[in-house]
Amino acid sequence: MARPTHGEITSYLNDDAPQDIRKLVLNAGKGDILNPSYPYDDRMDRKDYQKRMDALQIELVKLQAWTKQTGERIAILFEGRDAAGKGGTIKRFRENLNPRGARVVALAKPSDAERSQWYFQRYVEHLPSAGEIVFYDRSWYNRGVVEKVFGFCSDEERERFFRQVLPLEQGLVEDGIRTFKFWLNVGRAEQLRRFRDRESDPLKQWKLSPIDVKGLHKWDDYTDAISETLLRSHSDSNPWTIVRSDDKKRARIAAIQTVLSQMDYDGKDADAVGQPDQKICGGPDIWDA
Repeated sequence: MARPTHGEITSYLNDDAPQDIRKLVLNAGKGDILNPSYPYDDRMDRKDYQKRMDALQIELVKLQAWTKQTGERIAILFEGRDAAGKGGTIKRFRENLNPRGARVVALAKPSDAERSQWYFQRYVEHLPSAGEIVFYDRSWYNRGVVEKVFGFCSDEERERFFRQVLPLEQGLVEDGIRTFKFWLNVGRAEQLRRFRDRESDPLKQWKLSPIDVKGLHKWDDYTDAISETLLRSHSDSNPWTIVRSDDKKRARIAAIQTVLSQMDYDGKDADAVGQPDQKICGGPDIWDA
């Protein structure tokens, strides 16, 4: 599939975007929060963010040292709408960790051979070994959302996915793999603004895929697929954590706090970790379509 041509996002904004979304994007100041339902009017102060992030980075280093010493295995799945901030959040998790024990799994579209395999097979191959933390930049939940929206799987294949996914994840937990599932969500206007920024920045254009562009016209289809996926794959033992990411700084801090607050590692400073902001981070009930 060809890369997007220059101007496709701008063309969508000018010609096809809903009028209220177009108005928000075109009239937005650099630091404005564009989602009317987001619980904060302003983005997090940079100095406050850096102070809290610095403390969390120390805790992440402690977590990795403990993981290596004890042989723990941690798998962290990041899903979300396009441009919701998955890659940036993973980067903040890993920036001070030893990359030998903290790796990212970001799989390309499946090959012909992989398409003939059990659906979960190519993801399971990348699960953590003893002492590892693995970050999935999109995961097996592609089948629940993206493949559904674009018709890349049949209804029967998707139903089989839903029948198997919770038993699979329960098996991971029973085998001792600590699993976290994050859904990062972003408002429609903010997503479009981020796409527009990518289109105009030659250093970020690689982040803009044909699927991203086509997906602009499928917002409601995505909403339906996401709602169903969260409903059918959330459980007490394998819950979803929703992070509202219209403010990337708050989202990154909340995601890191979620993991650290649930791990009992050596030398943990509970005050430095704190608790995730419940206004933007919680279960599927806080998901904002």
